[in-house]
Amino acid sequence: QVQVEESGGGSVQAGGSLRLSCVASGSPLSGHYMGWFRQVPGKGREGVGVISTDTGHTYYEDFAKGRFSISQDLPRGTVYLQMNNLKLEDTAMYYCVLTPAWAVTYGGEWYLSDKYHYWGKGTQVTVSS
Repeated sequence: QVQVEESGGGSVQAGGSLRLSCVASGSPLSGHYMGWFRQVPGKGREGVGVISTDTGHTYYEDFAKGRFSISQDLPRGTVYLQMNNLKLEDTAMYYCVLTPAWAVTYGGEWYLSDKYHYWGKGTQVTVSS
């Protein structure tokens, strides 16, 4: 059974940094896309960014470009989300996601939440002033 589990959330002041981790188990990571979505109460889930486990190519939403960075450690089955210069509007529940590459058309549909087969339970990130 494939599972993904996040860790590393918490509270931080605006301008600070956090690093989230996600560990996948139950399936080889090759041939997948793995990354992060987020959600605030009352809104739908939005993509943050993902990485191709085969090529290492990363994809980010505009708000994440220049501030967030995704990396992977394949032997550990782990993907990281480094978040810098955090803003109040980054406060959300952050979810780790994993899906076969074909499900997101090899990156073309990475931002569509319904393309992801596996979701973690989420980790809360709260940014305060």
